Amino acid sequence: MPQLIIALVAALLYTLPAQAASQDDNFLAAREAFRVGNAVKLERYAKSLHGYVLEPYVAYWQLKLRLENAGAEEVQALLARFKGEPVSDRLRADWLKVLGMKQQWDLFDAEYPQLVNGDAELGCFALQSKLPTDADAALRAARAFWFSGREQPDSCNALFDILAEREQLTIDDVWSRIRLALEAGNTGVARRIAEYLPDGQRADTRAWGGIAVNAQAYLDKKAFNLKTRAGRETAMFAVHRLARTAPPLAAQQWTKLGERFSEAERGYVWGLIALLGAQRHDPNALRWYAQAGDLTDPQLAWKARTALRAQSWPDVLAAIDAMSARESQESAWRYWKTRALRAQGRAAEAQALLAPLAAEFSFYGQLAAEDLGGESRVPAMGYKPNGDEVQAMAKVPGFQRALAFYRLNLRFEGNREWIWAIRGFDDMQLLAAAEFARRNELYDRAINTADKTVQLHDFGMRYLAPYRDVMRDYVNQQQLDEAWVYGLIRQESRFVANARSSAGATGLMQLMPATARWVAKKVGLRNFSGAQTAKIETNINLGTWYLKHVYETLDNHPVLASAAYNAGPGRARGWRANAPMEAAIYAESIPFNETRDYVKKVMSNANYYGQLFGQTLLSLKERIGVIAPRQRGMERLLDEPGG
Repeated sequence: MPQLIIALVAALLYTLPAQAASQDDNFLAAREAFRVGNAVKLERYAKSLHGYVLEPYVAYWQLKLRLENAGAEEVQALLARFKGEPVSDRLRADWLKVLGMKQQWDLFDAEYPQLVNGDAELGCFALQSKLPTDADAALRAARAFWFSGREQPDSCNALFDILAEREQLTIDDVWSRIRLALEAGNTGVARRIAEYLPDGQRADTRAWGGIAVNAQAYLDKKAFNLKTRAGRETAMFAVHRLARTAPPLAAQQWTKLGERFSEAERGYVWGLIALLGAQRHDPNALRWYAQAGDLTDPQLAWKARTALRAQSWPDVLAAIDAMSARESQESAWRYWKTRALRAQGRAAEAQALLAPLAAEFSFYGQLAAEDLGGESRVPAMGYKPNGDEVQAMAKVPGFQRALAFYRLNLRFEGNREWIWAIRGFDDMQLLAAAEFARRNELYDRAINTADKTVQLHDFGMRYLAPYRDVMRDYVNQQQLDEAWVYGLIRQESRFVANARSSAGATGLMQLMPATARWVAKKVGLRNFSGAQTAKIETNINLGTWYLKHVYETLDNHPVLASAAYNAGPGRARGWRANAPMEAAIYAESIPFNETRDYVKKVMSNANYYGQLFGQTLLSLKERIGVIAPRQRGMERLLDEPGG
């Protein structure tokens, strides 16, 4: 089957009209000329691309290279020519930045409301444009950009300078942002922010770089001056940095040192220690939380996760109730709140929260449906587009451009066109677009597009199962659950056969090079090269073997194996507790955001695939089960891939 697909693709490429193939080559050459800033070469290629499906990009590149000196009429003419297309929005954003730098506010104010995708730089330019007419309101709004631990654009820094000149940045404001930068490890940003401190209250910013490298050495010297705000903040930063690698040691240091600090300062540092301890599953984390002051949403989230592992339901409920309205509405916290309420005998309140959550198609939506005594079933198909509706999608300019980009292996650009094209689509249009994507073997676009429907659903499209003939052979060889394997691949690559991550993972099952080489030796693949990993059959062969390997070495448990597949077997083992634990709690308390989300989605996917494959109906709770406790000193020594 893969060979047949390859042959068909080769035939299509071979029969592609010579002019189209030539234009593809010229487009790529034009793209390279733009990248290196060669306007002459770009102009030469542009002449051969009139009428080409991606011509708007060539026109955009030509203007972009001289945008700083272009007249308003020329820019507006091109904006009008490509009105409603993503390239127009990109041009508008670029031009707005030029206008902002030149402070041409009349033109800026006329164009800015038409922008779809803005950013912080343009947001601050928009506030600058309001300074002549309503400076107070503009500067109040600018404060929202101030409280960030990241470097902000120059357009924002200009506003910050005005705030400082007008004495609208207090010393507490400055230290609050320094703290955010230091918490994020951005010592360079923190040093620049410290320049806003009054001359008599400047900090020894040189110490911050050394602390970031070796906090313990700084604390051992005891060379800090705790009589000044700068000295106290630097010492607190040192304790925080120590907590990143050794929370118990930081807690010991802070227990002794904290007596010399204010109550608010003590609470602030305990909050940092508690968060970092919680992320390491330190059993003392709840005790550290008890000494903390006001907590942020991330700190409260980890307090709730720590309380879940400790089965301390009052602490779970207290943490969730203290979250912001936005954070507390996350499906995870709505679900765990119902569990906490039920544990305290407040079943009616729990029931009221479960009902709307059970209607959601997610990990926690499925658990909520089961808690209500029902089953989380795949909904009936709400709508199936007819042939004419699907064919109409071929005429959508954005899809035509997306297909051209995919043909050129420019997937990022193709995805951007696709996402733009489906803005504002209703459910019927989304399903027609998804079917159009499926017919073009754009399985990731089909899935993502079908996923967006609100009332009319097609779960066969949301949970596509391509390459099933090949998959069945290897799944059967490894005696794996086909639904689980598909759930994992859906999360790994969305069935993009040539997918490649920034870390170098390749193919349907996103195999890292070292893992692929190691497994290839295990299965006896001779003359194996990394390029083979992108081949569908080879990728599935190696990936299913490795998945079975981690499954067998981790209690034959799909949740542990899913975590191991994403983050490594050692981490998956280490995240277990000393007592049996609900797999849902294990998944929720995974320290890595990516892996935590990944595991929940893989298992949710598997449950839907199981139903679509006609497997015996299994509840999500049955599927994920319970995680056995770790057995220190008795762990099996594993043969694992090297670097």
